[in-house]
Amino acid sequence: MKQPRKHLLCLLLALWLTGVLLAGCAADTADATADLPVITVGCDNYPPFTYVNSDGKPVGIDVELADEAFRRMGYRPEFVTINWAEKNALLENGAIDCIWGCFSMNGREDEYIWAGPYMYSHQVVAVMPDSDIQTLADLAGKTVVVQATTKPESLFLDGNDPRIPEIRALHSLQKQELIYSHLAKGYADAVAAHEISILQYMADYGAEFRILEEPLEVVGLGVAFSRSDDRGIAQALCATLEQMRTDGTTRSILASYLADPDKYLEADGYAD
Repeated sequence: MKQPRKHLLCLLLALWLTGVLLAGCAADTADATADLPVITVGCDNYPPFTYVNSDGKPVGIDVELADEAFRRMGYRPEFVTINWAEKNALLENGAIDCIWGCFSMNGREDEYIWAGPYMYSHQVVAVMPDSDIQTLADLAGKTVVVQATTKPESLFLDGNDPRIPEIRALHSLQKQELIYSHLAKGYADAVAAHEISILQYMADYGAEFRILEEPLEVVGLGVAFSRSDDRGIAQALCATLEQMRTDGTTRSILASYLADPDKYLEADGYAD
């Protein structure tokens, strides 16, 4: 009768020791990470690239890429949600070390020191399913909503693209998540943003939008550092991101969020 009890005690002891060992390993890992120099990453709430999960933890495509890239470089990233319109001021005053959050390089090549592009994305226009807008030309006389200081905003304000007609009004909102409700409530006729972000919002909230077939622009996404930053981190990050692309790490991360990861690894991946 005592033998089963002895076995039970042995089993419980083994489980306890396993727990202690695992806790010790986790603590060692945390301690090792805590000793690394910190890189402060400025980002926005922009699913699936950067957002906070139910546990209050930063997650997303760019968060995973940054974690892995900076780990390889010997840094520990800390993610700070910023007012996107203030990103340049925060970068220049040293509040953040870099901007990483689905940030389009196109047209901004000379404004920052860049690491990237690490992937590509479509800037597109989306409308309600029953809208009479079928092409970019149909935006003439319409109201378009965008997030402030983003690439779509500059595309409509610059007026340099002959495909984009004169619109009635451009509404620029501070928060990305508000532009979609702005469209759904009828305050705007169309929204312009990253295709991936629009698809994510539709999946998360059951919204129904129709994305125009003709994109505004195919853009490379990169990590922006101040032009006065002479630490060499941007250059090292660029090499690390290329290494991750070559060894399949980037594709693996993208595959966790996107149905067709290969489409976003090459600029001509949208050719089809």
